[in-house]
Amino acid sequence: MTSIRNAVKRKFLAGLAVLIPGILTVAAIIWFFRFIDGLLGPLFDGLLGYHVSGLGFIAAFIVVFIVGVVSTNVLGKKVIAFVERIFLRIPVLKGFYTAVKQLVDAFSPENKSSFKDFVVVEYPRKGAFAFGFLTKECTIKSEKNGCESLLRAVYIPTNNLYLGEIVLFKEEEVVYTDISIEEGIKIILSGGIAAPAKIIEAER
Repeated sequence: MTSIRNAVKRKFLAGLAVLIPGILTVAAIIWFFRFIDGLLGPLFDGLLGYHVSGLGFIAAFIVVFIVGVVSTNVLGKKVIAFVERIFLRIPVLKGFYTAVKQLVDAFSPENKSSFKDFVVVEYPRKGAFAFGFLTKECTIKSEKNGCESLLRAVYIPTNNLYLGEIVLFKEEEVVYTDISIEEGIKIILSGGIAAPAKIIEAER
């Protein structure tokens, strides 16, 4: 009986492991659909006089697509830059808008100055290692002897992906990997579960 209960328990947990990610994904999609549809749906309800489920979502998709098309041409970029200048002149919105834009740009594949490499560094103490994203290279010059030290700025997520710390490391303290930025993001979001069993050090 004990072996039967253990077998049933293992099968049940295996079923949960398969179903839960799918259920959560479907639930998230449904929630997002209803949320977007709820924003623009009432507008069309007032124009048409009756409710059409999904019309608000479709309208939102079309608006986002049009903005994407416009933002990729010269005139559109000028319009967006003008709107951004307006946001940056409003004290309350300036800090929030700048922070959100920098965060979104960091994960945008169109941004060539975003995350450069997925790396491993010894942090926060000796003998402990952490995943991080190489963001920038900077040089510190001593006013006393004129010597320069090349440092690497590494963003180390501390709360999923959107909160973290910027730590400067020497070149020899950074281990470059063969893991892409996209795979690195998956590793961070999965809490390390998606990390490969063997990480290959990439040549620089």
